[in-house]
Amino acid sequence: MMQALAEMTVLYPINGAFTMYICRFVDPSLGWACGIEYAISWLTVLPFEISAACNMIHFWPGSHGINNSAWIVPLLVALVVIQFFGVRGYGEVEFALSLMKILACIGFIILGIIINCGGVPTDDRGYIGGRYWNDPYSAFLNGFHGFCSVFVTAAFAYTGTELTGLAAAETTNPRKEIPRASNQVAWRIGIFYVVNLLLVGLVVPANSPLYGSATTASQGSPFVIAIELAGIKVLPSIFNAIILIAVMSVANSCTFGSTRTLQALAANGMFPKKMAYVDKKGRPIPVIILQLLFGLLAFINLAHNGGTIFNWLLSLSGLTILFVYGGIALAHIRFRKAWAMNGHTLDELPYKANCGVWGSWICLLVCVLALIAQFYVALYPVGGPNLDATTFFQLYLAGPLLIFLYLLWKGYSWIYEPAHRPLFIRTKDIDIYTGLREISSVGISAEDRHASNVELGEEKHQGGAGAYIKNTIRNII
Repeated sequence: MMQALAEMTVLYPINGAFTMYICRFVDPSLGWACGIEYAISWLTVLPFEISAACNMIHFWPGSHGINNSAWIVPLLVALVVIQFFGVRGYGEVEFALSLMKILACIGFIILGIIINCGGVPTDDRGYIGGRYWNDPYSAFLNGFHGFCSVFVTAAFAYTGTELTGLAAAETTNPRKEIPRASNQVAWRIGIFYVVNLLLVGLVVPANSPLYGSATTASQGSPFVIAIELAGIKVLPSIFNAIILIAVMSVANSCTFGSTRTLQALAANGMFPKKMAYVDKKGRPIPVIILQLLFGLLAFINLAHNGGTIFNWLLSLSGLTILFVYGGIALAHIRFRKAWAMNGHTLDELPYKANCGVWGSWICLLVCVLALIAQFYVALYPVGGPNLDATTFFQLYLAGPLLIFLYLLWKGYSWIYEPAHRPLFIRTKDIDIYTGLREISSVGISAEDRHASNVELGEEKHQGGAGAYIKNTIRNII
């Protein structure tokens, strides 16, 4: 998905990125539905992350008697201050927070190996190895049913990687920066996601009573639990602070993802025009205010039955990213077809997806399978109740919402936007030239395009082996 998005973003560094790609290459109604649902996802995740941050603060003894409401306002104020500095402020804050998270991940990888090998003197479990993956434990609890139930949770964890596409319109040199950011995703997932989660699964039993327990000191964080089970002092507090930083990092991303999406829709006449306003410093003030107002929903979690309301809010965001990723893959497939139909070759593209159009087909297939798996789990959830309407919609509400939004815009466009009436845009009618970056636009000779691509390739390979190693390390970190 990221490779496909990078290919289109480098060629079309336009405001709104993937939302506009779906509108242009597939269908405006589908693009609008995905864009609105994507924005709603970030809008509703923000209060959830603020509430989670408040819970993480209660890890420290001195905060137990303080109500969460005392922390919500300061956290929201911090986000407002970051937004005051625009996209530059967002980028600088994310850089600092990411550096701390990366150092923590590297540290836990080393610590996790030591714990697993029995190298911690205070850990009376000794050598652990694969003990927690054998009877009475299991690497896959609840079998295939349990495996299907975590698809959406895993997809939600990846949410945010697509933000590089939204940043393209505000990037000085998207031709260089977007491919670099996209290529970093594989490294980061492999090292910081997979390796860390593998180690957590090796050193913490799946049936630990500390998992998901908000009444214990660990507050349910698997990383903190792993350190506590090893009997290490002080370090749990440090890692809890890192997790708090990670939660606020997601909250910071919420304000970027939703605001840029809604502003782009408004700028293209698909949302109220007042929301399209951007000040001289590039800040979409109206949608930022809207996002921060949604942050006040964190107070709902303090009310009686507030948790139930929160579950319904979060049900809007669970499946959204699968629809968006599938939409991006479909847009890339359609773009490639239209690009070829207009007589262009892949050599004319400033950046080509490493997996080509087949990678997008695979991405689309995985998204469809994940949606089918979640539909099955929504009907027959692990632990029941089976065929329960409330449970089904809490797990699959984003699906009916997408259909409703699609039909809503299709009905509106049938009256007011005749060009949007067809179910999908025919390949011959796809506009591949509007917003095209200068070196790829109409009137640029094939020789100039080739020379530009060669120049970019030479820049990548300058400096020999030393530069290659340096760039690899930079991509990882």
